[in-house]
Amino acid sequence: MTDIRQFTNDSAARATTDKDPAPRAPRASRLLKEQGILAQAENHFAQFGFEGASLESIAAAIGISRHKLLYYFPSKEALYQRVLDDVLTQWLASMHDISHSDDPQQALRRYIHAKLHYSRTRPQGAQVFAKEVIAGAPRYGRVIAERVAPLLKTDVRRFARWAREGRIAKVDFTHLMFIIWSVTQAYAELQAQFALLLGKPALTERDYEKAEALIVRMVLSALAPEAAGPGQAP
Repeated sequence: MTDIRQFTNDSAARATTDKDPAPRAPRASRLLKEQGILAQAENHFAQFGFEGASLESIAAAIGISRHKLLYYFPSKEALYQRVLDDVLTQWLASMHDISHSDDPQQALRRYIHAKLHYSRTRPQGAQVFAKEVIAGAPRYGRVIAERVAPLLKTDVRRFARWAREGRIAKVDFTHLMFIIWSVTQAYAELQAQFALLLGKPALTERDYEKAEALIVRMVLSALAPEAAGPGQAP
């Protein structure tokens, strides 16, 4: 007579064996190829926008076929989304510094430095993001709302707490962040114009240092407790 317990154990063993194996981590070679594709895609989307860029031109720039590119990214939309995801992730990393800091001046100095460093070292990424937003964020608006809005609210609450403690002036902290974003973003989008007006082929690291020092000075001056006035937000 067949032992029912043995039958049950054998069935369970077969069921375990038949299960799909756990997904493997991507191979290093695949990750390297993806990074190369993303770098070229970022350049093309920055120059031509989503509509103007093509998978054929991106693939040609890295020496592969369109079909091979689709092996890594199934569509232009998926590639565009991934480029924006990478840009946004790097940008948001610096926003976390404000909410985790207890020194308003140090937090703002670090944040402004990070934003300008990003504009200097990855201008194409900043330009891709700007083009999407200027167009009304038709393909990325939901992600921006879901990922940026919560962090912005957290940072604004931290600023408000510092203001209640008398450590900074009370201003509209949401618009403070908008202004910082705008002025630092300009050094990515308009760097060619700035360099032309300075009579040089490109902005230098020293130019960014000067810009950073001035932006920090302006922001910290506006937030100095003694600067509070009747026209500022409660």
